Amino acid sequence: MRRQPQRLFDRNHWRDRFVMGPPLNILLAAPRGFCAGVARAIKIVETAIEKHGAPVYVRHEIVHNRHVVNDLEAKGAVFVEELDAAPADRPVVFSAHGVPKSVPAEARRRNMMYIDATCPLVSKVHHEAQHHHAAGRRIVLIGHDGHPEVIGTMGQLPDGAIVLVDSVATVAKLVFHSDEPLAYITQTTLSVDDTAEIVRALRRRYPGIAGPGKEDICYATTNRQGAVKVIAPRCDALVVVGAPNSSNSQRLVEVARGAGCQKAFLVQSADELDWQLLDNARTLGITAGASAPETLVDELIVACRARFDVSIEEISIGEESMHFNLPRALSA
Repeated sequence: MRRQPQRLFDRNHWRDRFVMGPPLNILLAAPRGFCAGVARAIKIVETAIEKHGAPVYVRHEIVHNRHVVNDLEAKGAVFVEELDAAPADRPVVFSAHGVPKSVPAEARRRNMMYIDATCPLVSKVHHEAQHHHAAGRRIVLIGHDGHPEVIGTMGQLPDGAIVLVDSVATVAKLVFHSDEPLAYITQTTLSVDDTAEIVRALRRRYPGIAGPGKEDICYATTNRQGAVKVIAPRCDALVVVGAPNSSNSQRLVEVARGAGCQKAFLVQSADELDWQLLDNARTLGITAGASAPETLVDELIVACRARFDVSIEEISIGEESMHFNLPRALSA
């Protein structure tokens, strides 16, 4: 772990602009915000608009953040729930969460030009599922029922090939035969600690169960949770910037509370923050989910400066250099 000096804002620069309130030390977690999969998905939509003109249709939110969606709509994206709401003569993009196989099959049936923005780390889980299925194994998916990523992963295989579990209690209810070949995979945006507990429960019940060669929970989820674990014990309150339907953002709140900061909460932007929650707080943690733009963090810090005498300490647990290329159809 290394601490970086204040760099986003110069305290003296803002001193004359705001009436200085009580002192507030902000612990700014790093890494935070956009991951490589989110950055790639957004770039896919932007590049598709540049290449093919507006409108470009997108099935479901490209990522779970309304600010991102609004920005892309202003550039010419049209978001729809299902393919039948998109015309066949315009490009359609599939979201970063992944889609069931039935979706591209329907696009091909309609002769649509489609671009798959599924995060490569989600695609990795899809490939694992297909590999285990081909090897004759029943698959246990650790994830949250109804999440788009879970729907997409379960939709890679025939009904019944994948069984979903979301807790140790659910594992206890599984009824596989003792000699049935099994494997497990996971949603990429889960709590690292909760998932490890569920995996231990699976291995206790089914010692021969196969697992992924490399952890399914993505690097960005792991890093953001790790940074929160470092700062949370020092915080009187902690704000996660992210959308309520963002799994990785919700997990950050849970991780903060588990690490010792009970006053942890999720906001989509500074406008949503109930400032009474910061009464008597002297140390505030700030992080952002993997689909939250850094501008939202900047705006939250500016709003804090309007009310407090702010100092900033950025605490980093490491650098991220992951990058995913665009699909060939857009990079040519």
